[in-house]
Amino acid sequence: MQSQFTASKSDQTTWQFWIDRGGTFTDIVGKKPDGQLVTHKLLSENPDQYKDAAVAGIRHLLGLKPHESVTPALVSCVKMGTTVATNALLERKGEKTLLVTTQGFRDALRIAYQNRPRLFDRHIVLPELLYSEVIEAQERMSAQGEVIEALNVDALRAALQSQFDAGIRSVAIVFMHAYRYSQHEVLAAQLARPILRRYVDQVASEMPGVKLMFMQSSGGLTDAHAFAGKDAILSGPAGGIVGMARTAEGAGHDKVIGFDMGGTSTDVSHYAGQFEREFETQVAGIRMRAPMMSIHTVAAGGGSLLQFDGARLRVGPQSAGANPGPASYRRGGPLLRFSRWQTPSRKFLWRVVTTSRAIPCNVLVARVGNMLAWWPMHWA
Repeated sequence: MQSQFTASKSDQTTWQFWIDRGGTFTDIVGKKPDGQLVTHKLLSENPDQYKDAAVAGIRHLLGLKPHESVTPALVSCVKMGTTVATNALLERKGEKTLLVTTQGFRDALRIAYQNRPRLFDRHIVLPELLYSEVIEAQERMSAQGEVIEALNVDALRAALQSQFDAGIRSVAIVFMHAYRYSQHEVLAAQLARPILRRYVDQVASEMPGVKLMFMQSSGGLTDAHAFAGKDAILSGPAGGIVGMARTAEGAGHDKVIGFDMGGTSTDVSHYAGQFEREFETQVAGIRMRAPMMSIHTVAAGGGSLLQFDGARLRVGPQSAGANPGPASYRRGGPLLRFSRWQTPSRKFLWRVVTTSRAIPCNVLVARVGNMLAWWPMHWA
């Protein structure tokens, strides 16, 4: 999908690109050397056609073949916002992560603050932890920086190697008082040195030498090599707020509310003349301390899956994504929430059938029947 329109003239000799890489679609805006703006839209994942949607879209607009490199002679800068980290957190589909912490504190994050936001709930559902395994390092620093117990490097190296052999490739290191005295954390990091930058490196490798920048959760841009996971959680939504604010200002409005529904999540924001930021917030039940735009994110979007949990129908947080995508893509994907789930069952089925015409009726009825744990004859 491609369109174009004319912007102000430019004397540049290279292209510039702005990219929004979502969980379902990737949108690309390119500025030609003559100042003309062109756009392109691709599925974020389509392994049969391309390795990465952002790079494929840039190649398409430049007229390059799939094997040709994107070089600085053609492109001066690429600026990108992405929901890769956002969706991984919402759907809990990130890398399996190992927590390395001071001996005796393996359960500190599970114990957490002991908050009771819903005081009268009889069944408390704790948020899922972000790590799957724990190593307790033999070390301890005092609050004054004194070494109470030196880090046992040999024991930690052996434990890290064991987890690496088990398939762990992501590590979080959190030692007592390391926010002030980080010697032991730095030493542990040198032993582990995890590679957490798979997507960033994938894009950068396709465009050697091209300046690549990513939008941070705070609304500012940073070089790809400095782009860290903690600053990427609201990368895509933050770019949406900046675009919303600038567009509203251009139309003479200084007070706006943003509603951004993507394929996996929905983001709501507020702008009243200046960007609102928070330094401690919760996203998908996880408390974070990092500068972020004030955005409320809900794990339900246009591609969210409708599921029956034995008592009621639920929407999200899982999403069909771009590959295989929803059932209407005809790739064997799942049904989505094409109807309001609180409507009567007959109306629900009718609305799904009319939305997914590419699926044979008997197959569709069987899928819905299995999803609700009912026999298909109950829909007759």
